[in-house]
Amino acid sequence: MLNDLRPRQRKNLEKVIHVPIVDRTMLILDVFARHARSREGKLQVELAQLRCRQSNLIGAGADLSRLGGGIGTRGPGETKLEVDRRRIQTRISVLRRALEDVRRQRDTRRSAPHREPLVALVGYTNAGKSSLLNALARSDVLVADQPFATLDPTIRRVYLRPGEYVRVADTVGFITDLPKDLVNAFRATLEELREADLLVHVLDASNPDWPRQHVAVEAQLHDLELDAKPRLVVFNKIDRVTPNGETGEIEVSAKTGLGLETLRTRIAECA
Repeated sequence: MLNDLRPRQRKNLEKVIHVPIVDRTMLILDVFARHARSREGKLQVELAQLRCRQSNLIGAGADLSRLGGGIGTRGPGETKLEVDRRRIQTRISVLRRALEDVRRQRDTRRSAPHREPLVALVGYTNAGKSSLLNALARSDVLVADQPFATLDPTIRRVYLRPGEYVRVADTVGFITDLPKDLVNAFRATLEELREADLLVHVLDASNPDWPRQHVAVEAQLHDLELDAKPRLVVFNKIDRVTPNGETGEIEVSAKTGLGLETLRTRIAECA
């Protein structure tokens, strides 16, 4: 299932079709869990998964409580629910403290003097942000033709012109209606966007659905209160279509290198 389901809805469906039911949020979390590599990424995924499980427990409370005993007693179902809730809440508290430590360490690194400007690549998942970072920095960041291949933020130093460099961050890709629990869990990662001097919004020029994806990403940036952040719009994968310049934006190909020098110049002017 692609839509979010209430716990009772999922349980009733499983009784009818006899297969595990996975809703949209659970599916996204499963993909995230497969791609988390750093300690921070794993902490964030586990936190989001526990919050999802916690909400499911709350929704299933009525069903579990029916397992209890007579009037005025606390049955085994209710006891199990309380135990599960307490264990989950305890683990959530541990994860929050660990992520707060990560956040403080990141703030300390950011406060270091004479840091080069930070440019953050943002965009819909699978728009080619990692490929673009590799092309700009001549690096080897993981690239895969699949959603959410990049979960942990990756920063590389990029040359713009003689004597001028910037740090470019590749961030997790957005999707339409990103669940708020996921946004909250990945707040530490998304803080790279808040600290950036410039956002580069990467669009997949070869995807006919790019206008909707553009709107979806801009909506997420609005929710993160980043409307006023300077940004460039870049159409990537232009080698797959006929470049015409009609968009009025920067057109590049991370694969062939087309337009990269123009992008470097524009970043130098804006960062």
